[in-house]
Amino acid sequence: MSRTIAIANQKGGVGKTTTSINLSAALAAEGKKVLLVDTDPQGNATSGYGINKNELENTIYELILGECSIQDCILKEVIPGVSILPSNVNLAAAEIELIGVDQKEFILKNEIDYIKDSFDYIIIDCPPSLSMLTVNAMTTADTVLVPIQCEYYALEGLSQLIHTVNLVKERLNPDLDMEGVVFTMFDSRTNLSNQVVENVKVNLQQTVYNTIIPRNIRLAEAPSYGIPIQIYDPKSAGAEAYRQLAEEVIRRKDR
Repeated sequence: MSRTIAIANQKGGVGKTTTSINLSAALAAEGKKVLLVDTDPQGNATSGYGINKNELENTIYELILGECSIQDCILKEVIPGVSILPSNVNLAAAEIELIGVDQKEFILKNEIDYIKDSFDYIIIDCPPSLSMLTVNAMTTADTVLVPIQCEYYALEGLSQLIHTVNLVKERLNPDLDMEGVVFTMFDSRTNLSNQVVENVKVNLQQTVYNTIIPRNIRLAEAPSYGIPIQIYDPKSAGAEAYRQLAEEVIRRKDR
């Protein structure tokens, strides 16, 4: 049984793409077959694996428009265990192209259904907005994982995201659940990071992952080399944190 996780938060800069890239690599390192789906027009999850997104002939944009099959789009085994459904800036036009299209909320789900049994995990990197692309990700997903940056405005917008998840569950995907929250960019030297963690745990009626992703220079450097942290610096604190997160994700599936 494959499991599909949408990584979503409409706030930008909270570590969605970093989590998508490094969680997928960490799951692969645990022997899992993973498909990373990039639904963000910025295409950072694509370039984070060293792919030149501007030279791709087939991307998720062409797939959504029905111009190619999902098999044509998937870049297989970009690193051992990780295949990628890539994205680039063309995807920004998808919202307009889909106006008036029947069942447009299910386009991605219908395509993923063809191939999902070939993978243990499908990780979907969502754009920083509650757009039709994010809705497509949520109709496709089994669960939604929310990265939250350890900063003062962490909870801002989170209630709106949870409301969106509940609406999608009610109207489009009754099987959708909140996977939970993972804290990112944690700085143990500041009281603020610790306060944010405690505040969220007290105020949020959601599952919170035990693993906390630290603020880590090596983690920030890895995308510029086009490789996940597990390859760039496997001994770094960032790599260890994503290893632990992958183990937690696997344990939840096995329960």
